[in-house]
Amino acid sequence: MSAPALFDSSDEQVAPNTGAQLAELLLRAEIIDEKTLDRAIRVFSKLDTETTLFSVLLKMGLADEKTMLGIIERWQPAIKIGELLIELGYLNASQLRQALMAQSKEEEEVKLGELLVARRMIKPVDLTRVLASQLGYSSAEPEIGECDNELLNKVSIKLLKRFSFLPVSIDANNIVVAFADPNDQEARTEAARALNSAIEPVMISMTTLQRALAALERRRVSKTEDETRSSDTNTASGKINVIFSDAIREGASDIHVEPLREHIRVRFRIDGVLREHSEFEHSELDAVVSRIKIMAEADISERRRHQDGRIEFEDPFSGSISDLRVSFYVTVHGECVVIRVLNQNNKLLELPQIGMAPNMLARFKVLALEAPSGVIIVTGPTGSGKTSTLYSCVQYLNNDSTSIITAEDPVEFQVDGISQCSVNPKLDRTFEGSLRAMVRQDPDIIVLGEIRDATSAESAIQAALTGHKVLTTFHTEDSIGGLLRLLNMNIEAFLISSTVVCVVAQRLIRRVCSKCSRDVEVDPQDLQLVGWDIQSAGGARFKEGAGCDTCHYTGYKGRVAVFEALVLTEPVKEAILQRKTSATIRRISVESSGLVTLLEDGLAKAANGETTLREVRRTLPRLSKPRSLVEIRRLNGKSK
Repeated sequence: MSAPALFDSSDEQVAPNTGAQLAELLLRAEIIDEKTLDRAIRVFSKLDTETTLFSVLLKMGLADEKTMLGIIERWQPAIKIGELLIELGYLNASQLRQALMAQSKEEEEVKLGELLVARRMIKPVDLTRVLASQLGYSSAEPEIGECDNELLNKVSIKLLKRFSFLPVSIDANNIVVAFADPNDQEARTEAARALNSAIEPVMISMTTLQRALAALERRRVSKTEDETRSSDTNTASGKINVIFSDAIREGASDIHVEPLREHIRVRFRIDGVLREHSEFEHSELDAVVSRIKIMAEADISERRRHQDGRIEFEDPFSGSISDLRVSFYVTVHGECVVIRVLNQNNKLLELPQIGMAPNMLARFKVLALEAPSGVIIVTGPTGSGKTSTLYSCVQYLNNDSTSIITAEDPVEFQVDGISQCSVNPKLDRTFEGSLRAMVRQDPDIIVLGEIRDATSAESAIQAALTGHKVLTTFHTEDSIGGLLRLLNMNIEAFLISSTVVCVVAQRLIRRVCSKCSRDVEVDPQDLQLVGWDIQSAGGARFKEGAGCDTCHYTGYKGRVAVFEALVLTEPVKEAILQRKTSATIRRISVESSGLVTLLEDGLAKAANGETTLREVRRTLPRLSKPRSLVEIRRLNGKSK
């Protein structure tokens, strides 16, 4: 079937040829069928001219970018890069015309992609991902800490810089090498010669490549000094470097250095659970704490008061840089130190990657993120992934025509294109003072790191009342609890109902290890404990991990997010105005807004084999009886 034949010439709006070509590829790959495509075309024909067919398929949950780029890489359609970027939603036609006009005026030949990046019309990483698929390559954005050290040691920095490549890993009999230009045959030849092996080229953005090479160069310059200090675990510096490096390598979110009666215990929080790492003598505590205080720029002479600090730690082993937030707490046995490990490799998740169910994500985008104003609250306990979700939302909203400004404590992820501020009460830079200054900065979107008290809650509400979109986080058990806590802070019910557009509650629960997972039969009593029976769980495929080296014999490796997105419909707003009970508001939300609760979303993920019923029971609140798996899956939509 030829691509243009997919479209009825009688339609008022005919899809551009690029959309037709991509649709044909989706048909050929059997991602969609003709009946489904016809339905998408009918929707597309009724929308404005800025919309592309692919964006319609995306919003309908019929296709996703990763799948589309994989198909383009496989079949190599004859599509110009500018047209492809428009169809995938990275550019609009006006921006492409501006770039082409500017390109024609350049005295020397400039590539369109370079021009788009230079004018900040597209991010380098996004351009690389799309361009790689067009050229028939995979793309990768590895940090230096993710690359194989043995491969890196085979090649000089001078050669890596000259030919713009980075050895990444060994795959079967080939070595995966990331090139800024994988079509550069001279660079590929030099890489193969230096590594003495056949290579598999992938494409990397120049910004990521330059950052990785700079980190590698720093590591080599100070290699001798670092190795000496790090290997000497008899010193406080060496001991701390080893602890921090191990925590980062194992993916710990927190490091606990705890003084007990007879010894000092070090534990890592991995996948939400504390694990023993090491012990050392009590006599070494003062030296270790003092060294951490020096690194965190805290007062080493003060041992009677609690303190806070921050460390930018460059791992001497991997070269990666991590932001560490440090808390010193005075106990009867000495100072207890807890270090939160932030923004490892500074990687942000795109909104589709956070793990929200397709239908829930689509409603959240359209009814909340794309609303012109109002407050969007992400809620959950400490360590539930609220900040990551908040930044994914910021990434989704961040573009050249939008002004985004933040007040955070502290700034955990640095994002290009937005104005970020770290709150510092010592300098009289408070949330309230920052908000007053914010509104004079002409922002479209205001991001408040966290609602902590009635004052910051009122600040968020007032900002929304002035027509701004406000994103913030909150500590409550579920989405309904977020609304009730605002009421308990003496925020007027009519202000909450008129400004809050959505409350997203979330948790992180442990994921079944992919290396040792196996199918299991579930005990009916386990189902009963979560409110299900055998009939309710029809169609489920439960799994658990047997335990292996990869997961340290826990059966779990990594975590999966569970969500509950409450969009405030008119019945919900009316219930808030009437100050109904949480049970009543929850029932109205389920009936009128299609709310899928945290428990239901967790059960759906357990039924898909992503986590276990034991984890669901351990982590998620059981506030109402869950619906059947069939009904939950219908509400959530088909998962990719």
